[in-house]
Amino acid sequence: MPSQWQSSPEASRLIIERAHEELLAGNLDDQRLQQVRPLVRASWERSWRGRVGPESPPALELGRDELEEYRRAHPLAAVMDTIRGLLLPGTPEDAGVVIAIGDQAGRLLWIEGDRQLQSLTDDMGFVAGANWAEDAVGTTAPGTALALGQSVQIRGAEHYNRLVHPWSCTAAPVRDPETQRVLGVIDITGGPEVVTPQARLLVDATARAVESELLIARLRARAETSPRAHHFAPTRTRAAARATLHVLGRDRARLETASEHEESVIELSARHAAILLMLATHRQGLSAERLTELVYGADVSPDTLRPEMVRLRKVLEQRMPELVPESRPYRLPVTLDTDAQDVMSLLDRGAHRVALTAYRGPVLPESTSPGVEEFRETVRAALREAMLSEASLDVLLSYAEIPEGQSDAEALRLALEMLPARSPKRPGLVARIERLERAQA
Repeated sequence: MPSQWQSSPEASRLIIERAHEELLAGNLDDQRLQQVRPLVRASWERSWRGRVGPESPPALELGRDELEEYRRAHPLAAVMDTIRGLLLPGTPEDAGVVIAIGDQAGRLLWIEGDRQLQSLTDDMGFVAGANWAEDAVGTTAPGTALALGQSVQIRGAEHYNRLVHPWSCTAAPVRDPETQRVLGVIDITGGPEVVTPQARLLVDATARAVESELLIARLRARAETSPRAHHFAPTRTRAAARATLHVLGRDRARLETASEHEESVIELSARHAAILLMLATHRQGLSAERLTELVYGADVSPDTLRPEMVRLRKVLEQRMPELVPESRPYRLPVTLDTDAQDVMSLLDRGAHRVALTAYRGPVLPESTSPGVEEFRETVRAALREAMLSEASLDVLLSYAEIPEGQSDAEALRLALEMLPARSPKRPGLVARIERLERAQA
């Protein structure tokens, strides 16, 4: 690790500022530049050779009307709620950070978060419509992340532009999940807390979650418009809103429908969630006896199920009438997607990284319904099998960090075998494997 990151923040700042002055003076061979992180030093040199002004505010390239029109058409507009939910939990106005989402050219499209901080960052031109690409303002997290195609952290005086020295930032590019073309960038800006290892993990995870959501939405859209789907689907299906049941990592499932004109969300009880999940995963329909067995267990009379079905129908009739189950057999009149089935589909397509990002935990983890328990194990086993047999090393290492993988000694041993002999990650894996072996002894 570079020495300035090990010294006090004040000493680090002075060292970096002096190195920055030597660079601007054209003294590229000055020894003080060697004390700057290589990533930052290389970015400084690109900025200096590109004659970027060290104290010039960024150009405002998109006016208000042009910005609004451009944002509506941008692919990241559809995932803004996901970004807010991950990076601005609680009350966004008091979040203590500012988040920015830019396009592939470095132009900021959305600026949200702490209002007080926004009033301060406005002074340096950190506003929607401004160009924060590296060749426009020099070294910054969003601009340099786009230039390098990877997540970047820039601390205070490491910024090329002196106007940005009071701030720190972490940013990661967002790629098209199929073509890998860069779509834009996600950035968090604030104080020292936004350049911690945890902050980088959070921003990287947000970018991967966004890519996952984009791919899943694209797959659904293709399925809905495929000739085969139109040929076999009844008229009611084509007219209905898209419906999704979210069950991964949730004790109470969330049912969402979205159409061209409106969206609706219902949080379901545990029993209603189990019923809908069974109907979603058995699209051909289920007899009353079989559905009762899957939801309640063997030796339970269907009379136990019927009043629960009445209550579920009432809930759906008020909010999502297109999903009201039919009888004899019990079946859904329209396709109900689930986030768990989306993960299975991604695994089948070999999109292991995206599938792992989309996997948010076990299916309805608190449910004891036999059908749910069986489906939960099916999803877990499919994920594990894909990780062990097909996943790349970096995806396997990511799997080893989620609860399912943390205690999977076989996955840890496989990752250890795949790691280079001198990898710094090997000692940590060896220690984890030894702890698991002692616990199992």
